Amino acid sequence: MMKVWKRIGAVGLAVVMGVSLAGCGGAKATATQAAKEEKADELPKFTDLKVGEDYKDIKADLRFITHKTDIIDTVFQDYIKEFQKMYPGVTITYEGITSYADDIITRLTTGDWGDICMVPTQIDKNELKNYFLPFGDITELEKKYVMLNNYSYKNVVYGIPSMGNVQGIVYNKKVFTDAGITELPKTPDDFLAALQKIKDNTDAIPMYTNFAANWTMTAWDAYITGSATGDPDFANTELLHSKNPFEKRADMTGPYAVYYVLYEAVKRGLTEEDPTTTDWEGSKGMMNSGKIATMALGSWSVVQMQGAGDHGDDIGYMPFPITVNGKQYVSAAPDYNYGINVNSSQDNQIASMLYIKWLTEKSKFAYDQGGIPICVGEKYPDVYKMFDGIELVIDNPAPEGEETLYNDINNDSEVGLNVSPDGVSKILEAATTGSPTLDEIMADWNARWTASQKKFGAIQ
Repeated sequence: MMKVWKRIGAVGLAVVMGVSLAGCGGAKATATQAAKEEKADELPKFTDLKVGEDYKDIKADLRFITHKTDIIDTVFQDYIKEFQKMYPGVTITYEGITSYADDIITRLTTGDWGDICMVPTQIDKNELKNYFLPFGDITELEKKYVMLNNYSYKNVVYGIPSMGNVQGIVYNKKVFTDAGITELPKTPDDFLAALQKIKDNTDAIPMYTNFAANWTMTAWDAYITGSATGDPDFANTELLHSKNPFEKRADMTGPYAVYYVLYEAVKRGLTEEDPTTTDWEGSKGMMNSGKIATMALGSWSVVQMQGAGDHGDDIGYMPFPITVNGKQYVSAAPDYNYGINVNSSQDNQIASMLYIKWLTEKSKFAYDQGGIPICVGEKYPDVYKMFDGIELVIDNPAPEGEETLYNDINNDSEVGLNVSPDGVSKILEAATTGSPTLDEIMADWNARWTASQKKFGAIQ
């Protein structure tokens, strides 16, 4: 039976509302929401805040829940020290969660998540206001920041991206050279042929899946939109309104082609021998030293691979190997977004706004972590020079009135794109035995997707 992942839309809200309604009644719940909106109106505008000038005497004790467990004791401690030079009355405590995608949902529904967290990807847009403070109107914020669509609803922004990523393949350049690969592969079959060369001519694992880490499997879903189609409307329009979007295309583009790469690599023995024993932390050093040739991860991973040993210069990054009408594209999207607890005290909310503004505008977090800077016009890290001539594709927002349609279909069908590793994990597991075939898996996805499309009126 398909595992049902945690979702904070209808289910999560039911938990929260169940608690409040039990003792208070529906009228009071409505009044509480109105009180939250009134309280938000009393706060300063995020765009008007001047970090280091405004609210210098503010006192606040902030708790910050993050997925970045690897830099809590280093980079983030330095950030706190820098921020406190301007705001000595603000203390900040980071709490890292390794299984962030799953655990943060539970934390939100219980209300135990501090003042700032990274907004979970599973949340429905129409529920954002129940948990997160609005940052302001998207039209005004877009003058300063990019990639604001993912957590905006009815032109109000509830999440500020920590950085942006592109979705490609991290690889070891020396291993490719040693294998005799002189040109980066641009199609699924070219990529599989390159992996076979690596297996035949080097001791490196051609492609490391990081299957045991679980969360790494969702990276594959991130390729199926812009990288696989070149179409900025695919994610929020074509995928939702077209028939059988997971079927095989003759030109080997689209979602099928992405999952074909994973299925065939595993089936042909071009991945690690036992995927259940993969080691995420250890894989960074293995990639750095040339024991691993490729991994399917966002551009955020490049800095970590480069810093995991003495061979940082060997680490490269390439577009996902799909070519659309003779041209390659790369999906670009925000990483986790910062969100502020709508129920925090006013002082904590103002201090949170100041800290997030400092993080995005002053800390150089995005640049130092190898991400796309969020502020308009800022310099990109050198890793993106590898994408000269490649068109970056940012998904267009959903049409008005369809803001929740993607989540509705994705969750109802239990395909779980980008929110659950289960679908991609089953592809890998099937490939180890060759059963079911990829065609059979994609036919099942199409059947369930189609049923949900009809249920929500996306197709006839």
